[in-house]
Amino acid sequence: MAAFPTPGTRLESPGDLVLRAAVAAYLGRYRGLTRQHSESDLRVFLRWCADHDLDPLTAVRIDIERYVRWLQDVRCYQPSTVSRRLSIVTGFYRVRVIDGILQHSPADYVRRPTVPAESPTLGLGHLQFEALITTARLSVNPNDFALIALLGLLGLRIFEACGSNITDLGEEHGHRVLRVRGKGCKVVLVPLPPAVARAIERAVGERVDGPILRNMLGGRMDRHAASRRLRHLAAAAGVRMPRMHPHMLRHTFVTTMLDAGVSLRDVQIAARHADPRTTMRYARAGPQQSRPPPELHPRRLHGLRNLTRRLATMPR
Repeated sequence: MAAFPTPGTRLESPGDLVLRAAVAAYLGRYRGLTRQHSESDLRVFLRWCADHDLDPLTAVRIDIERYVRWLQDVRCYQPSTVSRRLSIVTGFYRVRVIDGILQHSPADYVRRPTVPAESPTLGLGHLQFEALITTARLSVNPNDFALIALLGLLGLRIFEACGSNITDLGEEHGHRVLRVRGKGCKVVLVPLPPAVARAIERAVGERVDGPILRNMLGGRMDRHAASRRLRHLAAAAGVRMPRMHPHMLRHTFVTTMLDAGVSLRDVQIAARHADPRTTMRYARAGPQQSRPPPELHPRRLHGLRNLTRRLATMPR
């Protein structure tokens, strides 16, 4: 059975019509990018059901566990990806129970994979990020500096940076701001530091509308074009990382603030994390966990040596 039957290709069976209605009812709860991502994850599950001649509306718990094992062993996804796609399946069946189509959800009691407390994404070190942003600032392509500034200095997600338009720029209380459309279509005003404002002005030039970031053809930059530019800049800056991708700069933005002593609550607000546990994952994986202890002031170091000497001469 086709997961998402295409109208007009063949006569749809009653089961296809029920499945189509069930999918539409579930996706109707979301909008924007959340709807697109949910549809993408649900499509994977429904395609797996079609490949195994399984009606999703008659699946049982063991079928969902087989799907999870397929994600882990065959597709070799990370635990966080498996957990996210399982949550979509769980939500799909929960809505079916609410709508009265099913009496109980087959996804109940399916064991979720353990997601590590530390984020698997690696951030850049301070020297690496400095080399990267210097290379971007000297690049002949003005979009390079704006891309690195929006991701690494402002902490935007890649879809937020690529989706920003010139008309989203404004001024509030004497400060330059950028209207950002985040997850769940939430709109927030993000203040622009001077370096980010200069990078944006350089990329915009004399234009009055259209996207802030453009690709080599003059169209709107997408995540794929951004990833290519990032890899090119990293190679030019001599930054050697196993896999460069845009989220590494947002990770660097968070860990740099934490490493500078900014409170966890303030970092959560700046990164627009709904849950502080998400920020904590960055904190555990940040560079501050592996950096050497700070050097002592010479006066403190002298006092510490005297204390050590006195302790060594004390009678036991």
